[in-house]
Amino acid sequence: MSNDFWRDKRVFITGCTGHLGSWLTDALLTRGAHIVGLIRDRMANSQLIRTALIDQIDVVYGNVCDYPLLERVLAEYEIDTIFHLAAQTLVGVANRAPLSTFETNIRGTWMILEAARHNPTVRRIITASSDKAYGAQPQLPYCEDAPLQGQHPYDVSKSCADLIAYTYAHTYNLPVTVIRSANLYGGGDLNWNRIVPGTMRSVLRGERPLLRSDGTMKRDYIFIKDVVRGFLMAAEQMQQPNVAGEAFNFGSNHPVTVLDMVNTIIQLSDYPHLQPVILDEARHETRDQYLCTDKASQILGWQPQFSLVEGLRETMVWYDDFLTQ
Repeated sequence: MSNDFWRDKRVFITGCTGHLGSWLTDALLTRGAHIVGLIRDRMANSQLIRTALIDQIDVVYGNVCDYPLLERVLAEYEIDTIFHLAAQTLVGVANRAPLSTFETNIRGTWMILEAARHNPTVRRIITASSDKAYGAQPQLPYCEDAPLQGQHPYDVSKSCADLIAYTYAHTYNLPVTVIRSANLYGGGDLNWNRIVPGTMRSVLRGERPLLRSDGTMKRDYIFIKDVVRGFLMAAEQMQQPNVAGEAFNFGSNHPVTVLDMVNTIIQLSDYPHLQPVILDEARHETRDQYLCTDKASQILGWQPQFSLVEGLRETMVWYDDFLTQ
């Protein structure tokens, strides 16, 4: 990636205080970008706030579904690049409250894309999606040309958002690219119901971690720093052929079962004798999901740089520091 590509570029990040948003904001500030961040709720323990990086960006408080606000921000700040990360990301919450998930994930996407369509300064848009957008597929790993056929609320919200992004790319020639990531992990994720944060907190306290599922489902886990690097690479190459209007998978290329993931975390801890508690309560989740990243490798030149053990070891240091403060 170019060392000066982002210098003085005006970048709008929705969901900038989230897990991915915090790390992406950090990376862009390091590269000299001018960041405008959209925040709905101020989360005191957000990585962006705890590190005081929020003081280095222009903050706009509001909702991603507020079209007049989005259009004003893009126009008044003369935004060049949009990273649309704002979303309701928890599968369990989506199952319990589908309407708010659909509102944020689907309506929020068409609002930001419509606002971008009417602002000529916008030159590149990256929307954050998920492997869940594919739903259940007969063939694994998922490739980008697989049909988007989510069946459960969160999955459907991502399938719909991706189709809307394609619509704006191919009907209006909007420079938008979709990134479908595997399960992200890394410091700063404080959603303790997720497998990595919840397991990390348990083992650092010497407690047995809980598994909502039976542990046999196979998943793809990708370290947050690898994903941030991929988002930047995709945005930097937006003007190249086969980037705008396309989707790219970011995954580890080494899927593991949920139980294997938990046991790996346990072995990296000071309590390698711990045994997980298997609750087997998970419902409405696709059994196996993992991604093919050949397209990202061939077109963007992206590949994950961290192994699972390397990423988890760095992540455990972060949670150890956080929990002992």
